[in-house]
Amino acid sequence: MYAGLQELGVANGEDLKETLTNCTEPLKAIEQFQTENGVLLPSLQSALPFLDLHGTPRLEFHQSVFDELREKLLERVSAIALEGKVEERYKKLEDLLEKSFSLVKMPSIQPVVMCVMKHLPKVPEKKLKLVMADKDLYKACAVEVKRQIWQDNQALFGDEVSPLLKQYILEKENILFSSDISVLHNFFSPSPKARRQGEVVQKLTQMIGKNVKLYDMVLQFLRTLFLRTRNVHYCTLRAELLMSLHDLEISEICTVDPCHKFTWCLDACIREKFVDNKRARELQGFLDGVKKGQEQVLGDLSMILCDPFAINTLALSTIRHLQDLVGQDTLPRESPDLLLLLRMLSLGQGAWDMIDSQVFKEPKMEAELITKFLPMLMSFVVDDHTFNVDQKLPSEEKGPIPYPSTIPEAFTKFLQENRIACEIGLYYILHITKQRNKNAFLRLLPALVETFSDLAFSDIFLHLLTGNLTLLGDEFAVEEFCTSLFDGFFLTALSLRVHTAHPQQELSLNHLFFLSINLFLQSGEAVKELHNQLTEKLELRKPSPAEVTETPSMELPLPTVPTPASR
Repeated sequence: MYAGLQELGVANGEDLKETLTNCTEPLKAIEQFQTENGVLLPSLQSALPFLDLHGTPRLEFHQSVFDELREKLLERVSAIALEGKVEERYKKLEDLLEKSFSLVKMPSIQPVVMCVMKHLPKVPEKKLKLVMADKDLYKACAVEVKRQIWQDNQALFGDEVSPLLKQYILEKENILFSSDISVLHNFFSPSPKARRQGEVVQKLTQMIGKNVKLYDMVLQFLRTLFLRTRNVHYCTLRAELLMSLHDLEISEICTVDPCHKFTWCLDACIREKFVDNKRARELQGFLDGVKKGQEQVLGDLSMILCDPFAINTLALSTIRHLQDLVGQDTLPRESPDLLLLLRMLSLGQGAWDMIDSQVFKEPKMEAELITKFLPMLMSFVVDDHTFNVDQKLPSEEKGPIPYPSTIPEAFTKFLQENRIACEIGLYYILHITKQRNKNAFLRLLPALVETFSDLAFSDIFLHLLTGNLTLLGDEFAVEEFCTSLFDGFFLTALSLRVHTAHPQQELSLNHLFFLSINLFLQSGEAVKELHNQLTEKLELRKPSPAEVTETPSMELPLPTVPTPASR
């Protein structure tokens, strides 16, 4: 409580105790101690007896004076940090820190010492080490001081950041597994700026401040955890963190991150959920502008493009472009904007491989994706238009044109073997589901049972499919629809993957399955018997528990991965 007072020549409780122990007249000793250590203001001595008359203890009076003086001193320290020349004001603060630091463990004086340290751009290393070594002092110091400690202690900084990263991933997964979803309210509904106001992003932004070294450390943590877990939400955080610093106009960091302008432009596209012609040219300019010798930038750009919000925007834009091309009677290979979207999708989907191999080169796109797969998707659009037009004709003019019930074998093969084709194909299925196109949905549904890396059973796709299926609620009263959806997709997929799927993937599938069951039950009393039969089938197919794989470790410090500052 009285730590450091003796070093400054100020008497403390121990001195009074020693005086009273060795004196013969305690009252006189106390009076003398009060005179020597009280407020040395002559006019005050005659006023103190009035406080005695009102029954106000001297302790209460002195504490009040002390608190007032401390507040004044704190105000003065903050004022010194802003006035005069830089060298002069920092010299004053350094002198004040030197005189007061010995009192840093004294609770009543500690705020003043911490305030002085907070306003110093460079606290002496010796004092930083003393603060870091004392758990209570470290906890009490301002984030401005902690930044100076963290920048030379990656392990300590990692200990501070790790819980936030875990919290961020958990929040994303909670949204994905929420039952409160619909077409208008899903994982991708919040705007980029709204997402950046989240607790984790704001805390990380505050922890980093203007410190480029800390920013690089966080990026390194995100890269390494992305490599270790393949969790794409780390890519989202990488982009959100940069744009949060952009919102605060932290030029010290934004100007040194080579991905800043690209991310800024892409952020505007994500906000609109579409890549227009003007922004497409800007994005292409950034990609084409990567100079020889700077290819490592592609690693960060690919990670930003791997952000699910970026993939969602690029895929939605691709579907929209394909529909426009059908109306223009134009082939995919003749559309520069479409080719750019595919280029960015390919770069984003190849992020993990690029960072893992450290081979910073854009993935080569397969020609058949453009010459065969995309025209095949366009033919599906034409099939829908043809069928819809035929249905609107007068009955006597209608031709016997049933809706196509089969899908080309090549389509299924593309979804199984080509990642970009699979991503676009899945988004096309989401599109037709959102359009309430039951015929097209049932036609393409069998292709989802086996896809590239089981993308059809990823958390995000199943989340979106669940929301879109709410638009087909009436169809759950139709036996054919339920048989195709449950027997042909859910139960088949569950039985195929129960021994091989990652527990999280199985959870996603089960989650979608039971949400769909709820839609099924809402279709009316007539379907109760069908529900009972389905439950019996599910019980018969109930698998043995799968072995739970251990969650990848998030221990820090982490292996070295190139950072913007090292380029």
